[in-house]
Amino acid sequence: MNKTNPLLSVSDLHAWYGESHALHGVNLEVFEGETVTLLGRNGVGKTTTLRAIMGLIRKRTGKIEFEGKDLMRLPLHRTAYAGIGFVPEERGIFATLSVEENLMLPPVVSKGGMTIEEIYKLFPNLEERRNSQGTKLSGGEQQMLAIARMLRTGVKLLLLDEPTEGLAPVIVERIGEVLKTLKQRGMTILLVEQNFRFARRIADRFYLMEHGVVTTGFPVEELDERMAVLHEVLGV
Repeated sequence: MNKTNPLLSVSDLHAWYGESHALHGVNLEVFEGETVTLLGRNGVGKTTTLRAIMGLIRKRTGKIEFEGKDLMRLPLHRTAYAGIGFVPEERGIFATLSVEENLMLPPVVSKGGMTIEEIYKLFPNLEERRNSQGTKLSGGEQQMLAIARMLRTGVKLLLLDEPTEGLAPVIVERIGEVLKTLKQRGMTILLVEQNFRFARRIADRFYLMEHGVVTTGFPVEELDERMAVLHEVLGV
C-alpha cells in the first residue's frame, strides 16, 4: 500500500442539485490498495460525494485529484478513462442484454483488467447465467454483474454505492469475499455502506459524514471504541 501520495484526494468539495447545496466542503483521501468506507445516515451526502467525484454532478467546486491529475476539468467520459469505475446503488446493468454481453460492453480503459475467465472464476454464479438476460437475474446476481463489468475495464479505483443494500445474507457474504479478493489483488476501493459490520471485514479506514461534510476519519482498529458514537450518529 502506497502511503506517500494519495491515489484520490478530495479537498473542500461542494456540490449542488439545482439550488440545493448538498456537499459543504468534503475532504478525504484514498491511498493505493486501500479500502475506505464512507459511513453516515441516508441523505448526508455519501452518494453525492461519489457522483461528484465521477463528474455526474456538474455544479461543484473544490479540488478532486486522481493520480495527481485534476478531475474537475475533465468531461464525464474522460473521468472514466482516467481509471475510475462507479457502481451505483441502482446497479445500471443493461436489462435486455445477457450477462456476457454486459461484461463485454464497457471499454477497456487501461491494462490490468480481468479476463472474462477470471471474472467467472470470481463470480461462478455469473458463469452459470452467462446467457441469461439482466432481467432474469436476482438482485444479488445483478450486483455481482455490476461489479464484474468494472473489473474487465482495468480501472484502478472502484467506487461502490451500497453494494449490500437489500441482499440476502448469503449474497452479502459472497460479495464480502469478492471484495477481499479484489483487495488482495491491489484494487483500491471507496465504499459507501450503511452496514459497518460488513464494512469492517474489508475496510482499512472509515470516514463519517454528517450534513454534507466529513466529520471524522479513523482506522478500522478504532472501530470498536467508536461504536457507541456510531450507533448514535447512524441510528442503528
